[in-house]
Amino acid sequence: MEKHMVALPDVTGLDVEDAKQALRSVARDARKRLPVAVRKDFEAQWVPTALDFIGDAKTVACYVSVNNEPETHALCEAIAAHGCELLLPKLGPGLSREWAWYQGADDLAVCAPGRPPEPSGEAIGSDILATVDVLIIPATLVDRQGRRIGQGGGWYDRVLKQVSAQTRVGAMVFPEEYVDIDLPQDPMDRPVSFVILPDRWGACGKA
Repeated sequence: MEKHMVALPDVTGLDVEDAKQALRSVARDARKRLPVAVRKDFEAQWVPTALDFIGDAKTVACYVSVNNEPETHALCEAIAAHGCELLLPKLGPGLSREWAWYQGADDLAVCAPGRPPEPSGEAIGSDILATVDVLIIPATLVDRQGRRIGQGGGWYDRVLKQVSAQTRVGAMVFPEEYVDIDLPQDPMDRPVSFVILPDRWGACGKA
């Protein structure tokens, strides 16, 4: 698998939020430069890899990719075809961030500017996450201990507090985004146990 190296800046001496933003900015720029052909190849690889990670799970929560994130549109279709019930993020009343059941690619629609496409069905409160077997989330960077940097809103850190201890949680990142440095974290940040790369997945530190 081809790896496009990302030269991350030295953030020693910066406070946590400034350090995260510096790392996030470099990672985002690298994603923009990733060739379309490479991105398409990774997209195809991720489907069987993520399905292997899911295994015999019955209920899965995932995300709909936007803005150069690891692609999940084909993956969502594959998860449903795999026989899983699939939850995706959805805006609820008062712009609350909730979930809804996936009902096929044609059902997804953009309901608010800047938001990813979402299912049309009824918004379900985040308590539903306690019932999922597998959670697949996005990240900008993940280190060998499972510390992650996301997009900066903290939403998935709150999500990680709501899943059960038995839920298998994996973050999807491009190969060069699984890094050897220790990523800066604050008390609100929550680690993941697994990383899902295009051609393989594994426990953080062993993938």
